[in-house]
This record gives sequence, C-alpha cells and structure tokens, in this order.
Amino acid sequence: MEVGSLRSLMQPRAGTGPEHDDPALRGRVYAIPFDRVWSEALRMAGGGLRGWAILRADDQDGLIEAEAVRLVSRAVDDVEIRICLDSNAQTRVDLTSRSRNQRPDLGANRRRILKFMREMDARLGVSSS
Repeated sequence: MEVGSLRSLMQPRAGTGPEHDDPALRGRVYAIPFDRVWSEALRMAGGGLRGWAILRADDQDGLIEAEAVRLVSRAVDDVEIRICLDSNAQTRVDLTSRSRNQRPDLGANRRRILKFMREMDARLGVSSS
C-alpha cells in the first residue's frame, strides 16, 4: 500500500475536486441538464441510499447537506453534495464526506463517495471512465 493511500485511511474526511490526485475522486461532469442530476441526487440522499437522510437542500445554491450512518459502527458522517454548471455548461457534481467524531474513518468516507458516484452514473445511464 502506498504512503498516500495509508495516509488517506487515517483522515476523518474525503472529498472530490477536479484536480484531485486520485482520479476516482475528481467528481463527475455530465452532459445532462442540472434539473435531472439534481433530482437524482435528492432521491439518492433522501433515502435512495441506505442510511442517508437529507438535512438541507437548496437548488439555487446547488447544495445538498445530508447525513449518512455507517452500517456497522453506527457512526454518523456529514455529506455535502455540490451540483453546479461548469464553464462549458456541463453539470458538475462534487462531494465531501466527513466523520462527525473527527476520528480516522479507515476509508469509509472515500468508499461512500465512490458508491454515490457509481450509483449516480447508473441512474443517469452513463458509464464512468
């Protein structure tokens, strides 16, 4: 296991961004209208994913705040989903997931983000590359 990978297991958060070192965590850009992507994200965060619940959603800001309960430890993590249009008018989705207790998550937040992205791709009918 690489040092960077080991270090990421000891963090209490994970997030996506266009310049992330890990290609799997660079978020997603869809050639799909904002409203459709927003609706799917709401369905997923609002109970479509096991253990998730929406705390706040604002389509004007493109922000969904949710909490996700880990199945085994029952720890609660905070998730922020940002959906916006990028400079090419494509719909961009980024997430941050952080442990509420600020303890190392052993990769749980990263796995949650990757699962969300895979599910979003499936619901939108696109393949991730």
